[in-house]
Amino acid sequence: MATKTKKRKIARKLLHKYRLVVLNEDTFEERFAIKLTRLNVFIIGSLCTILLITGTIFLIAFTSLREFIPGYSSTALKKKATELHYKTDSLQRVLDLNEQYYASIKRVLTGDVSDVEFNRDSIVDASSLDPSELNLSPSKEDSLLRDVVDKEDKYNVFESNLSNTNFVLFPPVNGTISEPFDLKVKHYAVDIVVPKDTPVKSTADGTVIFSEWTAQTGYVIIVEHSGELISVYKHNATLTKQQGDLVKAGEVIAMAGNTGELSTGPHLHFELWNRGYPVNPTNFIEF
Repeated sequence: MATKTKKRKIARKLLHKYRLVVLNEDTFEERFAIKLTRLNVFIIGSLCTILLITGTIFLIAFTSLREFIPGYSSTALKKKATELHYKTDSLQRVLDLNEQYYASIKRVLTGDVSDVEFNRDSIVDASSLDPSELNLSPSKEDSLLRDVVDKEDKYNVFESNLSNTNFVLFPPVNGTISEPFDLKVKHYAVDIVVPKDTPVKSTADGTVIFSEWTAQTGYVIIVEHSGELISVYKHNATLTKQQGDLVKAGEVIAMAGNTGELSTGPHLHFELWNRGYPVNPTNFIEF
């Protein structure tokens, strides 16, 4: 009974009606009045609080106001950060490639390469074969391939292939060889004695990839040619070309001299490199 009585009292308090009146202070005229109960006030207050919280959440979550809250970042900043990340990654790759390229050039300048032994006997044997003893008659597949290639060349307006059979190296200078090419002592060049300020010419068409002063070899210029061929010219008095210049075969790129700690007199230190390996220049050039 006591519990029921207590519940009834609570229900009466919640449902007991009150009147909220707004009066004019001077005339005591009733301007506004509303009937309320404690239950109505609690329900209305709860609904207003829920609506206020929900509206605040939506306002922050779906508008730019969230950028002012610590821990949130704007979409523009995320986009810029992503773009910077990709640019940094691309720049890092370019730097890695440049470092590898400069490292290979440094090995060429310092002569830090492995020796390559060529079997000259096999070359001599191949050149001494009698063509009449060989079976040079084309096979059926070869004949069909020749017909296809002939038709492609006949109706193709543009050249699809360039032959390197006419690739000729131009002598950079003409003089006496004072020190020949020798792999055993790691002398990957020929030293050609010439008067000072003798024009040094490019051995073939190419691009200047290095044109600087070095303490040991003086003024050095390196030209990259087609077919992965690189020519090196050291101990020059002056350089007439800069890095990035395009040169033709026989074009003057430097003046011979006696610069650098390793120089013993006016001469040209000339090197040839093919695919990273030293090549004897006298095999291809008549000095």
